[in-house]
Amino acid sequence: MTKIAVVTGAAGGMGRAIVDRLVGDRFHVIGFDIDEAGLNSMARNRFEGMTVDLTSAGAIASAFDRIKAQHGGVDALVNNAGTCFMSEFPDIPEAEFERQMALNFSGAFHCCQAAIKLMAGREGVRKIVNISSNGAYNFDAFDPPHYRASKAALDTLTKDLARRYATDKIAVNSIAPAMTETPLFGVVSEEVLAKAIAQMPHGRAMQPSEIAAWVGFLISPAGDVSSGNVIILNQGRDVR
Repeated sequence: MTKIAVVTGAAGGMGRAIVDRLVGDRFHVIGFDIDEAGLNSMARNRFEGMTVDLTSAGAIASAFDRIKAQHGGVDALVNNAGTCFMSEFPDIPEAEFERQMALNFSGAFHCCQAAIKLMAGREGVRKIVNISSNGAYNFDAFDPPHYRASKAALDTLTKDLARRYATDKIAVNSIAPAMTETPLFGVVSEEVLAKAIAQMPHGRAMQPSEIAAWVGFLISPAGDVSSGNVIILNQGRDVR
């Protein structure tokens, strides 16, 4: 049976690396993104792009209905979509706060609800991997509070679902990377970026392919016994 994986934010830097990894691992990958042109540029065997507004619960439900009709179910979900808005407390506009939470948390929540229903009856241990951030834990970094809160909420969802669905053989984990070279680098000044990279023990930002390798590991049979974990990837920067 062909394994079906859904990756959100598939057309972004991290998303493309995750798609590459899972396609290489012989999954049929369905990529959700609002960027239709970006999805079209990724056309290949075993990849299917769906233009989905991840801030809309209705759009998410419709996308998973389409997956059910076309493929029958889902074996893995990677909640990768997200961004970081840089307004600072206490002057964060209401609209920015709501959009931050929608992109980083609410969309993942609704994807989990829809995907878990389509995981029923599938073979083996089904997987959910949520892409979190060191920003949920490291308060020395520059991340603003609404971004931190959205990622911390995502990790709490990870733990709840891991406990809730353990006996159903659905494994749920978070990966929380530190500085990773993606288009999100563009949201900060060169000075702030240089300072953050200088704090990384290897003297460089991590690459999307390195994070994608961890996603692949967790979704592979080797990850069957891991659930409820927040795996922090930061080159050892925050070890105390």
